[in-house]
Amino acid sequence: MLKETPQLAPDGQPFRLTTLRNSAGMVVTLMDWGATLLSCRVPLKDGSVRETLLGCASPEHYLQQSAFMGATVGRYANRIAGGKLTVGGEMLQLEINQGENQLHGGPEGFDKRRWRIAVQNEQAVTYELDSCDGDQGFPGKLRATARYALTEDNRISIELRATVDKPCPVSLTNHAYFNLDNVQSDVRQHKLQLLADSYLPVDASGLPAGELKEVVSTSFDFREPKTLAQDFLADVDQQITKGYDHAFLLQAKGDLSQPVARVWSTDGALEMKVFTTAPALQVYSGNYLAGTPARDKESYSDWNGLALESGFLPDSPNHPEWPQPDCWLKPDETYLSVTEYQFLPH
Repeated sequence: MLKETPQLAPDGQPFRLTTLRNSAGMVVTLMDWGATLLSCRVPLKDGSVRETLLGCASPEHYLQQSAFMGATVGRYANRIAGGKLTVGGEMLQLEINQGENQLHGGPEGFDKRRWRIAVQNEQAVTYELDSCDGDQGFPGKLRATARYALTEDNRISIELRATVDKPCPVSLTNHAYFNLDNVQSDVRQHKLQLLADSYLPVDASGLPAGELKEVVSTSFDFREPKTLAQDFLADVDQQITKGYDHAFLLQAKGDLSQPVARVWSTDGALEMKVFTTAPALQVYSGNYLAGTPARDKESYSDWNGLALESGFLPDSPNHPEWPQPDCWLKPDETYLSVTEYQFLPH
């Protein structure tokens, strides 16, 4: 179902909202501006319905937030140090938008664009976007597609594809914030299991600070489920970033059949499983959400939502030594990243 809003986006056109439904009664809403996930409502065993995504009151409010809420981000998710890339021995300067660095594709990244609706029905919608040579400083023309599907077993399946005509680092992701409680509570009371043996320490700006570190005997060990609160701010690596905002290298190594993470609501009534073909997951506990416009109240507070962003490790274009696939896309290749969020009422 497609609906156009009376409010207009920055390009003078209405926001176009698409609603997906399955036979279990789950309802997912998206918009074409930023190919953004707006809402994900899941029926529980007791007959109630739970909103699982943070969101704004209406589409135009998404223009007033800087948390990338629910958006499809690119060309390159996460941070690139100094906004610098080396291509064939030549240094390229990207547009910067977080201190001296580039975050999530730059100041006018894919989250701030109108995506074309290519195909849609009640089960899925496919968005397309063209990015010109030099867009945000990146080399080459890029074409991206983002397909969002709602399956009968309560999965939001996200397929992100891209092609380029010059070598370019590509990492697309969705930046949803989850809260599985029936009120927008402190997400640190959620339980998290993360099937990852190592994480990447970062400095205060979120850039890599040294080598990958084993999670064993650290606050970053979520191999067995525990609340985010249990070891919150327990060590310097967390204190630097006001909580969890770190990439974990996943055990699944791109195997979509294996869950990489599981999250449980505070009351245990709802579980979410995460699957992805990406090598890493950025776990962000919403440390700087305060003041972000909210759906049911004026604004969110810090730690109201948990983002689990699939992709490469941060600043990967400048770290070919890391044990993950190459993040540079070549003209004869197609980038494909698939991530699924499955909701299981208990």
